[in-house]
Amino acid sequence: MSELRVNSIEKRDGNNVALNDPLRLKNVTTTQKNALTSVAGDIVYDTTEEAPYFYDGSDWNVMKDVVALDVSYIIVAGGGGGGGPWYGGGGGAGGYRASWNDETSGGGASSENVPTLALSTNYAITIGAGGSGNNNGSNSSFNSITSTGGGGGKTENTGGNSGGSGAGGAGSDIGAAGSGGSGTSSQGYSGAGGTNEGFPNADGGGGGGAAGGGSSGSGGSGRASTITGSSVTRAGGGGGGGNRTSNAGSGGGGAGGYAEGSSATVNTGGGGGGRTGGSGSGGTGGSGIVILRYPTAAGTITIGAGLTSSSATIGTDTIVSFTAGTGNVSWA
Repeated sequence: MSELRVNSIEKRDGNNVALNDPLRLKNVTTTQKNALTSVAGDIVYDTTEEAPYFYDGSDWNVMKDVVALDVSYIIVAGGGGGGGPWYGGGGGAGGYRASWNDETSGGGASSENVPTLALSTNYAITIGAGGSGNNNGSNSSFNSITSTGGGGGKTENTGGNSGGSGAGGAGSDIGAAGSGGSGTSSQGYSGAGGTNEGFPNADGGGGGGAAGGGSSGSGGSGRASTITGSSVTRAGGGGGGGNRTSNAGSGGGGAGGYAEGSSATVNTGGGGGGRTGGSGSGGTGGSGIVILRYPTAAGTITIGAGLTSSSATIGTDTIVSFTAGTGNVSWA
């Protein structure tokens, strides 16, 4: 397959030989390497991968240490939209999963294990959109780890949707109120049921949040994380619609009220606020976010064109926040 040429060979005791000059392997690209007619024992230097490879008779195998790195995360899905037009339930927050610094995940769950990833391997990321009024939010994911979109609130007499956190049930002044939707285990809490206290006191239930369930009119609280260096609260539930202003859950949830429910804050996964009066639905849920933190010295990240992100360093760590899109990341 290739020729070995040296200017001189030095004879040693025991019939061993030593090369006075460095031995340079045949240089090929990955494409050229895969096109070779090879036999077991062949060795080349792959200039694409910047590493030597040997052929075992069926496959090429890299001849260098494959270093792995530990990557901590929080993954927040898109929040559910608020319900409406009458006594709409607040949207549930997007599901919340965390592995950073033993911080609690949503729904009161423990911190998840920090995954160990391989270099030169693609890992998919998707950022979930917030749901429009009455609709669930979309899932966010990193690798095989998925957070579920928040439940969407509904209109009068109707139960809230289940999701990462459940939406609040709609209130009523003419019959039974709707029940709150359920949260997803280890991601978020359930929404509260609406009330049927009659006009003008009926309220939609608040949507569930990552750190607490919804209550009559008010959204559940979100979960705080220090993964970016300072404490930021995300995934709060939306307030229910009613003739009185209701409170949004801390962490980006939208407030409900008589008029149009307010939308949740983007990239928090908060639930949208419910609406009462007129026509239309409640506020839009907040879009999700994926934040990764890893030792800077462990590898250099490559981010696919389909993702929107920003990065920062804290001490020996790099933090990358992904705020929109779908694509792959890898480290080298």
